[in-house]
Amino acid sequence: MSQAEDESPVGKSAHVIEAIPGGDKAGEVLVRIRGGSEAYIAFSDQPIAVGDQVIVLADRGARMLLVAPL
Repeated sequence: MSQAEDESPVGKSAHVIEAIPGGDKAGEVLVRIRGGSEAYIAFSDQPIAVGDQVIVLADRGARMLLVAPL
């Protein structure tokens, strides 16, 4: 695995820390990455509640991710 792949949040699980309303409205997730945890803006096709676990499907750039419930 290359260093860039190791630093990518794609494919990692995350914890929802601000509810994700779904559609074009964002929430926030905490991803364990690079030896710590980092917060990202998160979008999903469906609403996801605070405390739920998600999987990161895609990196939208500028610290924005597309996620889905686990």
